[in-house]
Amino acid sequence: MSNMNLEERINADIKQAMLAKDRERLESLRAIKSAILMIKTSKSGTQVSEQEEIQTLQRLVKQRKEAALTYKEQNRQELYDVEIAQAKIIEEYLPEQLSEDEIRQAISNIIKELGVTSPKDMGKVMGPAQKQFAGKADNKIVSQIVKELLG
Repeated sequence: MSNMNLEERINADIKQAMLAKDRERLESLRAIKSAILMIKTSKSGTQVSEQEEIQTLQRLVKQRKEAALTYKEQNRQELYDVEIAQAKIIEEYLPEQLSEDEIRQAISNIIKELGVTSPKDMGKVMGPAQKQFAGKADNKIVSQIVKELLG
């Protein structure tokens, strides 16, 4: 990944999508851009942290997937396809997702470092784990593995 920040990448990719007349991609990119602008204005123009960008992208993907499910239940395949396609495009801007094995290995290292052994210590492990996996792993999977390893 180059040293362009997310906003610069999105702006450059919007130009490309316009030139390519790729409407689906353009809509997805504009959704990302406006979500980032919303954070900026709510913070009175300060820099948006990488973690905030990641959380924003994850929220956009989640919204698309939830909408897609609703459309699937209503047998609206064409709308379902649009939401899924947009989710995939937005996911391209998220960090590479870790495999369960990679998550399990990292969590077991955190547990060793902290020297904790009991399920009561789950909170102690979740803090560092969530920091380490920001945007790279689903929190549900992380907490499942923490429970399992402390169980």
